[in-house]
Amino acid sequence: MQTTTQALDITVDNLSITYSNARLALYNAYCRVESGTITGLIGPNGGGKSTLFKAIMGLLQPSQGRIRVGDFPVLKAQKRQLMAYVPQSDEVDWNFPVSVFDVVMMGRYGYMNFLRIPSAKDRRLVMESLERVGMSEFRHHQIGELSGGQKKRAFLARALAQEGKVILLDEPFTGVDVKTEKRIIDLMMQLRDEGHTILVSTHDLASISTFCDRTILLNRTILASGTTEETFTEENLTMTFGGLPMMSLEQMFAKPEVDA
Repeated sequence: MQTTTQALDITVDNLSITYSNARLALYNAYCRVESGTITGLIGPNGGGKSTLFKAIMGLLQPSQGRIRVGDFPVLKAQKRQLMAYVPQSDEVDWNFPVSVFDVVMMGRYGYMNFLRIPSAKDRRLVMESLERVGMSEFRHHQIGELSGGQKKRAFLARALAQEGKVILLDEPFTGVDVKTEKRIIDLMMQLRDEGHTILVSTHDLASISTFCDRTILLNRTILASGTTEETFTEENLTMTFGGLPMMSLEQMFAKPEVDA
């Protein structure tokens, strides 16, 4: 399954999103996620990161502007299975009675008919995806029985099984230990080298420069975008996080000890 794929970019053009309560979540956002890169999406809680992810996935309708994945509007990109999404943990019902294998198989639903009967290829790709994230031995476990890190790896396997050229990861390091974070980072770098385009949001500022080729700073609108070297600066971080000094930022986003 580890084959080279043709990379796709993501273009966000003058995007604004207003929720039903009239709250403006994003306004006049412009950015481009370069093809074949890992791009970090950085910003405070409530700054619009998850909103941007959902808009890229076609789950939210913009009140203004547009998003394209390669040459396609987001809905066409979705129908073509070009994108895979790893959600935040709090968006998942962990009590739902489903096995890890079945969760990963959900990544194949877009390739099945309405009866959703898996083919031999579907089962093979699910097992390959589980093996790649080190979760094949947990395939019969109920998803809610897993540790925080194992849950993240299961949903990463679902994204791999979907075979999307663009992979979106919303806070994949929340609730995982350092070992699991490194495993996820290593996998993202492998996927980039295979030609995937990866957009990842994270509060773990300390590791951004070690794996992100490019960085987007977001607080209701795009404040800076470019290579990590030129964008991930104290001045831009202070602007993005509301004037907090760098030492406070580092303390604020220090990683606690959590489950693998």
